[in-house]
Amino acid sequence: MDVSFEVYRGSPSSHIVSDTTTRRLGLNEVYIEITHSGICGTDEHFLKSTQVLGHEGVGIIRLLGSNVTTVKVGDRVGFGYVRKVCGACDNCGIGWDQYCRSARVYGECDFDIGTFCHGTVWDASCIFVIPDGYLSEDAAPLICAGATVWNCLTHFGARPVDRVGIVGVGGLGHLAIKIAAEMGCHVVVLSRSDDKKEDALQYGADEFYIMDQIDRASFRPLKHLLLCGSYLGDLASLIRLMDTNGTIYPMTATLTETLVPFLPMNSRGIRIQGTRVASRQDLRELIEFCNRKKIKPTIVKFPMTPDGIKEAMQKLKNGEIKYRAVLVRELPPVATPVGCLGV
Repeated sequence: MDVSFEVYRGSPSSHIVSDTTTRRLGLNEVYIEITHSGICGTDEHFLKSTQVLGHEGVGIIRLLGSNVTTVKVGDRVGFGYVRKVCGACDNCGIGWDQYCRSARVYGECDFDIGTFCHGTVWDASCIFVIPDGYLSEDAAPLICAGATVWNCLTHFGARPVDRVGIVGVGGLGHLAIKIAAEMGCHVVVLSRSDDKKEDALQYGADEFYIMDQIDRASFRPLKHLLLCGSYLGDLASLIRLMDTNGTIYPMTATLTETLVPFLPMNSRGIRIQGTRVASRQDLRELIEFCNRKKIKPTIVKFPMTPDGIKEAMQKLKNGEIKYRAVLVRELPPVATPVGCLGV
């Protein structure tokens, strides 16, 4: 069966273009009516392309392929960057190489679906159910921003006794503060100004410093340092803030080249650790943790329309979002027909 739905693309002029996409529902796929989408800084990089934007989606399942047994019609689900997995790696497709291979196998290596849409067709292996009581508008930003910091803190050994530094109080950084604080870490926030100091302390930071005013003689070193802002600063100066065998995590999508000073890294055993796309299991664990700990992103809502997307993207570019933009679409009065298809 073919399913058609409205999507929103970028364009060479940076205008948001409304279009209609038609997809054939596969045996292991679901049709999701999208209600919410987070907006990520990464979307800015693709605004001048013609692809459908967005990778932080939440919606309601309306149709099932005949092989789908893990979810049912009416379930509220989240879905992110990965569309299909091939099971070639130990963690079921969280590696980018495995995703690319599976995309070629399934013929889905296109840019015709995303989360800035009224609907989408997604493989059932890459969706997860949102817990009852956790708002969709809060769940959407967790699927990329929240998952990125969650992967750092859970996969690379951050412990409650560790001093965890966070550079930047923005879309990523404010969630890093909230999550790390609830994990029991000692949270140290570094910023270029004190404009967001009150927010950082309210979100759970134990210490706050202006970066160029740090007294290095009295500063206690960090075991982990998450670079969450667009400003990365001088990497050599950040290394001097690290504890022996500490780890620095660059987390923002930037095309700027960064000089890596090997001598101070090697003399103290400092690591620079990359992050990867979150698996479905990672996303489930994150949502369950945030639901249990009552962690919610700080959001600004916009309508999921071309004008709403344009306004949100412009405010994001101007640094006017506090702290995560979410597109919201009210469902139409007449629901999309539902059912299970023998495709």
